[in-house]
Amino acid sequence: MKRKYGALAAMGVVLALSLSACGDDGDDGNGNGGGGADNAKIGVILPDTESSVRWEAADRPAMEAAFDEAGIDYDIQNTEGDAEKMTALADSMIGDGATVLAIVNLDSASGAAIEEKAKEAGVLTIDYDRLTLGGSAEVYISYDNVKVGELQGQGLADCLGDKAANIVYLNGSPTDNNATLFAEGAHNVLDGISSYTPVGEQAVPEWDNEEAAVIFQQMYTDAGGDVDGVLAANDGLGGAAISILEGNGQAGKVPVTGQDATVEGLQNILAGTQCMTVFKSSVAEAQALADAAIALANGEEPETTGTVEDTEGGRDVPAVILDPVAINKDNIAEEIQGVFADGSMTYDDVCTGDFVQLCEDAGITP
Repeated sequence: MKRKYGALAAMGVVLALSLSACGDDGDDGNGNGGGGADNAKIGVILPDTESSVRWEAADRPAMEAAFDEAGIDYDIQNTEGDAEKMTALADSMIGDGATVLAIVNLDSASGAAIEEKAKEAGVLTIDYDRLTLGGSAEVYISYDNVKVGELQGQGLADCLGDKAANIVYLNGSPTDNNATLFAEGAHNVLDGISSYTPVGEQAVPEWDNEEAAVIFQQMYTDAGGDVDGVLAANDGLGGAAISILEGNGQAGKVPVTGQDATVEGLQNILAGTQCMTVFKSSVAEAQALADAAIALANGEEPETTGTVEDTEGGRDVPAVILDPVAINKDNIAEEIQGVFADGSMTYDDVCTGDFVQLCEDAGITP
């Protein structure tokens, strides 16, 4: 059931959207799709360009396409890992007339403060990809992040088999609620396998790949090099671990997990240095964001798939939760076609140089 946001209508920020307008109405000169909504404007703040290439290579173009198709005005910015800059961008978007603001928080505290400020200004908010604990977003849009971790844990287990194995966990940023959920999912699977022994676990601040290499090197040294598997939370962290393993002659011998189905991650799978990755369609997530933003701008409750618990805010947040897909050496030829269809990369991006032959051997075609 949908409900109207009557208070917002009284404040004059509920706007009528004409969804018949498409991208061919042109550009308003600021990179925004014009003409589809008289006064509605969606502000989106992405987190950085360092934690994963996905934000600019996949999410931004997918969002632009979805908003252009809907004919809705938008402004997408990247805060480059700077919480103060994110606050300033949010203030600017609110001041420029944003009616709906979507953020990928850098941490829950700063994200909640932004959402509270937006609420006071009559601007509705959306949590995109990461839940803001203690926040006030109207809806949360993401993938099943516990399932992402379970896919990673199962992927590592499939690569290791039932032999005795020492495992290192290279988790994501401690300020990112998703990273907590990824680790939870991985432990759900791996803790139940008695032949596996955890010999190191550490979170990587701000998903920094360079720091991840330093952290993994220290855990590897502390374990005396006796590491049989690496549960890395995304492809960037996985690549950092692989770089250290290469320096010790162990790359390809020690399975490493990943996430985001980046060019690097997919190539590492082809090369045999990475066990698996997790694909999360940016097109599907961006379309869910556009649908929710349009509903909110219309004064309606977005269609959701359920709720997720905000443990700090003590509330159940309406949510759109999508299903992730595991990619490994056995299914890469099939699943990579979905990655190509998503539009963030092409066959030529992955299958280049030495990888042309590896793609052919794996059955990957243009």
